[in-house]
Amino acid sequence: MAESANATHEVINVTLHTTLAATTKLVVPTPAKPILPVQTGVQAQQEEQSSGMTIFFSLLVLAICIILVHLLIKYRLHFLPESVAVVSLGILMGAFIKIIEAQKLANWKEEEMFRPNMFFLLLLPPIIFESGYSLHKGNFFQNIGSITLFSVFGTAISAFIVGGGIYFLGQADVIYKLNMTDSFAFGSLISAVDPVATIAIFNALNVDPVLNMLVFGESILNDAVSIVLTNTAEGLTRENMSDVSGWQTFLQALGYFLKMFFGSAALGTLTGLISALISFLNHIDLRKTPSLEFGMMIIFAYLPYGLAEGISLSGIMAILFSGIVMSHYTHHNLSPVTQILMQQTLRTVAFMCETCVFAFLGLSIFSFPHKFEMSFVIWCIVLVLFGRAVNIFPLSYLLNFFRDHKITPKMMFIMWFSGLRGAIPYALSLHLGLEPIEKRQLIGTTTIIIVLFTILLLGGGTMPLIRLIDIEDSKARKRNKKDINLSKTEKMGNTIESEHLSELTEEEYEAQYIKRQDLKGFMWFDAKYLNPFFTRRLTQEDLHHGRIQMKTLTNKWYEEVRQGPSGSEDDEQELL
Repeated sequence: MAESANATHEVINVTLHTTLAATTKLVVPTPAKPILPVQTGVQAQQEEQSSGMTIFFSLLVLAICIILVHLLIKYRLHFLPESVAVVSLGILMGAFIKIIEAQKLANWKEEEMFRPNMFFLLLLPPIIFESGYSLHKGNFFQNIGSITLFSVFGTAISAFIVGGGIYFLGQADVIYKLNMTDSFAFGSLISAVDPVATIAIFNALNVDPVLNMLVFGESILNDAVSIVLTNTAEGLTRENMSDVSGWQTFLQALGYFLKMFFGSAALGTLTGLISALISFLNHIDLRKTPSLEFGMMIIFAYLPYGLAEGISLSGIMAILFSGIVMSHYTHHNLSPVTQILMQQTLRTVAFMCETCVFAFLGLSIFSFPHKFEMSFVIWCIVLVLFGRAVNIFPLSYLLNFFRDHKITPKMMFIMWFSGLRGAIPYALSLHLGLEPIEKRQLIGTTTIIIVLFTILLLGGGTMPLIRLIDIEDSKARKRNKKDINLSKTEKMGNTIESEHLSELTEEEYEAQYIKRQDLKGFMWFDAKYLNPFFTRRLTQEDLHHGRIQMKTLTNKWYEEVRQGPSGSEDDEQELL
């Protein structure tokens, strides 16, 4: 009996211990997010000094680049795209700094290193938002289906061709061997196109506006898609996929991409619509205080990026769609002063960010350790060009079945040739956490070479090619070559896009949009329902008040100039 009782007690004790352990596991709270250690004392001082020198070096490089662009404009060197000039200047500055370091006169290795976090947090968001904000012209929405097909499906096709080609060539020991996820990550980042020089040439030669918008619109959406695809590949790399089949990996990657793409696009669209409603509501009317109105727009410009990144979505995709929606709806609810401020401020900030990135791209040739393999570089260039061709030509033929304005073979060839690579592939290559370190160096070196190859060779050959295949406008064909102006900055500073200034009354809007018979699909739905709901239709009193406000500011500025110490009526007459 005693032995039976002891056995019963042991069973009860084991049961109690098991129950308590299980209960304890259930009530254990999830560990709190670790708080990063705060640097204090000497360590904090050193970090501040290092950051200060980095900021100083970046601003110094930017100032030199601005002077270079000014000299290009002053001496009318309009045949040279500014991006090419800035990259070349960066190469020269990198060589000069390398010589100084070799002579042990200074050590700027840390300052000249381009930090990917600085690019994604500070430089890229203004560039992407300004690009979306500038897509207000009507033929963007008229070509939204074609642009979406090229930028989403075309970029995915290019990424799979480049990534798959690199993977299989590596397995065949033809080039450096990369695994599947690393190959796809490189294929995704190198598929981001940046035809800055090409767009400048298109504007200078007045090529077909549809071709201009197809190339420009595709490049804007393509950047965001490429970043999402690269993040998808990085996510697969971080997870242990060894026990998962290829089909399951593909489905997981597809689900991640769709969540990032549509979730981020929806967040950006919602943020843009909220900004339109806030600027539309009469009891939150900030139009009479442009400084507050402008401040609110700047907040909404960056708001979707921070929110999207905070909830593990793509901030770039969110800020792009927010910029498109704010340009289409919110902008027309603003006062004329704020509209002009938004145009000029966004252009200036985006120009400075782009210039900084292109300068550091040139500097990176000397500032980063490189691993160069000739076979890998050559095959990557071949795959990039082939992937671009498979993207453009089949999709263009498919779209021509549904388009009224056909994409001609000449336009297809120019779209293929204009697939330049730029700042985003370069920054993404630095952001990849690949191991071992030689793999990261190989990807970075190859990306820099491809970017320079496309900018200098393809970008430099675009104008002769357009003239050769006779695709430019007949009026532009009669111009002298000296009249061709590739300076984006000069055009940006000398003009205010009047079609982006809202001065349509209710009656004028109805006559210009609603009663038009050629509007179809989204354009008709937008003109009929969305635009009237989210935008403010001006009354004659609003127009009168806006013009008085602009005239008052102009007169006030003119009076202050006249009262200046060096001003005189003779000087004013001479200036006029």
